[in-house]
Amino acid sequence: MIGWLRSNPDVFLDALVQHLALSVVGLGIGVALALPAALLLARRPVLADWTSGGAGVLRTLPSLAVLAALLPLLGVGFTPSVVALALLALPPVLLHALVGLRGAEPAAVEAARGMGFSPWQSLLQVEVPLALPQIFAGLRTAAVQVVSGAALATFIGGGGLGDLVTQGMALLDTAQLLVGGIAIALLALGTEAGFGWLQRRVTPG
Repeated sequence: MIGWLRSNPDVFLDALVQHLALSVVGLGIGVALALPAALLLARRPVLADWTSGGAGVLRTLPSLAVLAALLPLLGVGFTPSVVALALLALPPVLLHALVGLRGAEPAAVEAARGMGFSPWQSLLQVEVPLALPQIFAGLRTAAVQVVSGAALATFIGGGGLGDLVTQGMALLDTAQLLVGGIAIALLALGTEAGFGWLQRRVTPG
C-alpha cells in the first residue's frame, strides 16, 4: 500500500482533491437549502410536518439509488454527483434544525415576546441559539454521510477516492483498493471528529 502511494502520489492527490470538492460543495448546497427552509417552516406546523415526512423518506433512500435516479436527468460527472450529495445532506440538517427550533424553551420564547420581540426577532435571536445543539448534530450527521457517500460518485463519473476503490477491484490491485478505502474511512472519521469538536466549541455545555 505504501509502495503504491509512493509510485502514484499524483493519482492519489487528484482523487483526494476531487473527493473533498464533491463533499464540500454538496454539503454546502444541502445546508444552504435546509437551514433557510427550517427557518421558514418553524412557525408553520402543518407544512413542517409534511416536509419532515418527505425529508424522512428521502433519508431512507440509498445513496446509490439517488445517483442512479439523477443519471438520466443530469448525465454523468461532477454536477449530478454534487446534486446527489446535496440531497443526501439536506434531510438530516433540515430535520434536526426543525426539531431544535420547534423544541425551543417556551418560557424563553414567551419572555422574548414580552420584551417586544417580533416573531422573526424571537426566531433569530432566541430560538436559533437554543436550537444550535440540534442544528450542529444535523450538520455533523450530514457531513459524515456526504463524505462517505462521495465514494459512490465514481459510478457516475464524479471522480473522488471511490475511483481508487473501483479501479483497484477491476485491476485486482489490492494496494490501490486499500489506499482508496482507508482514505475514505479516515476522511469520514476525521469529519466526525472535526464537527464534534466544532459542536462542543459552539454549543458549550
